[in-house]
Amino acid sequence: MSATPVSFDQHPPHGHPSNTDPSTQSADKPSTASHPPATKPDPTSTQPHPKFHGPDGKTGGNVEDAAQGGLAAASAPGAAEQPDSQITGSELARLKARLRSGLRQFPDFPEKGVLFEDIMPLFSSHALHTDLTRALELQIADVFQTSVGEKSKVDVVVGLESRGFLFGPTLALKLGAGFVPVRKRGKLPGEVAEETFKKEYGEDVFQMQQDAIQKGQKVVIVDDIIATGGSASAAGNLVRKLGGDLLGYVFIMELDFLKGREKLDAPVHTLLSGQEKGVELPLGRTKESAQEAATSVADAGGAASGERP
Repeated sequence: MSATPVSFDQHPPHGHPSNTDPSTQSADKPSTASHPPATKPDPTSTQPHPKFHGPDGKTGGNVEDAAQGGLAAASAPGAAEQPDSQITGSELARLKARLRSGLRQFPDFPEKGVLFEDIMPLFSSHALHTDLTRALELQIADVFQTSVGEKSKVDVVVGLESRGFLFGPTLALKLGAGFVPVRKRGKLPGEVAEETFKKEYGEDVFQMQQDAIQKGQKVVIVDDIIATGGSASAAGNLVRKLGGDLLGYVFIMELDFLKGREKLDAPVHTLLSGQEKGVELPLGRTKESAQEAATSVADAGGAASGERP
């Protein structure tokens, strides 16, 4: 080819930055992008990498494990390196603290000497209601080895009348389970199973519909507060009468000093503990009213009662 220069329009200079005149071909310095040195492989003819290309040379094939392929994945320390159990435990602790701050106590209600634990703010506040649902979901995931956000191994959530109805159905939806209520006698139609239990002022009867639980279904019983454990025990007996497999009980709060869990023959799990007993008090009494309390107390909305109705 002639070394005679041609016009820019006909043949612009080649890619090397020192080529400022019209190309003469023979005088041009080779572009490193267009013409790699002879000692380097031409990128346009390089064989596909077997780890990142399929047999046909196209991308999108199976990629080998980075460690096996010599590609060390650098990760910064942080939450991603923490075990799931630690992350869950930390979140659950924060939720419990917020729930605790949302409770209210009313001394001498519904009668003098009763310290009433009011859980209603946990439902009137959207934020606290969300926290409660999340905390219960995490609690069950932790103690029953289930996965948060996926269908758990719990088939049925059983809620006790009446405060167990406030959060039992929502929790059941989160767990991918059904919900079954335990009700007082005369509240349910059709064939029912029933269980009588003692209260400090007499007896009461719980009922469940006969076909509400299928034989072998895994069941968790929920209620707001465990005091002396009589009503929860009756619900557990009903579940077993219907053929259910009772995994355990979950409560929002426990009055530890009443030792209600000792009446229950399945694992008991609670989010909060309340009304620690510092002196010998009758059921649900405040320290201020201990001296004048001489009779048993009636239902105090869940927290200060003896046997739950």
